[in-house]
Amino acid sequence: MSFLNRSVGTIGLAVLTVLTLGIGAATAQVNAIKDGWLVMKVHSEMVDEDVLSGSNIDVDVKNGVVTLQGTVPSEAARARALEVSRKNDGVKNVIDQLKIAPAHGTNMAHKADKAEDKMAKAADKTEDKMDKAGDKTASAAKKTGRAIDDGWIKSKIYAQYMADWNTVLNDSDIDVDVTNNMVVLNGTVKSAEAKAKAVSIAKATDGVKGVKDNLRVAAGTR
Repeated sequence: MSFLNRSVGTIGLAVLTVLTLGIGAATAQVNAIKDGWLVMKVHSEMVDEDVLSGSNIDVDVKNGVVTLQGTVPSEAARARALEVSRKNDGVKNVIDQLKIAPAHGTNMAHKADKAEDKMAKAADKTEDKMDKAGDKTASAAKKTGRAIDDGWIKSKIYAQYMADWNTVLNDSDIDVDVTNNMVVLNGTVKSAEAKAKAVSIAKATDGVKGVKDNLRVAAGTR
C-alpha cells in the first residue's frame, strides 16, 4: 500500500510538472505575441507626430515593458515619445534611453533640393501642371505631420505591419532598421507568405530606396 501511494504520488508530481511547463510555455507565447504587437502599436502612434521629425527611435518590448532607444532632436520630442508610448493599453512601464541629437536631416535636405528642382522644371510647363503639382504636395503634407526620414520610414513600416497582425503577420517578430532610406528586415515570421508580405510592405513604403531581407521562417512553421 505504501509502495502504491508512492507510485501514485510520483505520477501525480510528473503530471503536475508537465502541466506547469505547458502553461509556462503557453504564457511565454502569449507574452511574445503581445510584445510584438506593442512594438508595432507604439511605432504607429509616432507616425503622425510632427514634433518627432528628425527622430530615429527603436522600440523594444518585453513583458509589457517598453524600452525606447535611439535619438530625438529635442526635449519636447523626448517627452512626446514617452507620452505616446505610455498611453497604449498593455504597456506596464516605459524605460527612457533616448538621446538628444541633431535631426537626421541630410536626406531631408537632399529631398528638399530635389523638390525644388522639380518645381523649377514644372515652372517651364503649363500653369495647370503646376497647380496639379501643388495640389499633390498639399495632399502629401496632410497625410503625415512628420518629414519622410529614416525614423518616419521605420515607424510607418511597423504601423502597416500592425494592420496585418491579425492575418499573415501574427506571431511575427520583425526588427526594422533604416539607414539612409535603405531598410533591413531581421527576425522571424510564421510562413513564406508572411515573409513575402513583410518585404512587400516595406518596399512599397514612401521614401524607401531598397530592402534587404534577412527574415527567417520560424522552425515548425511553413
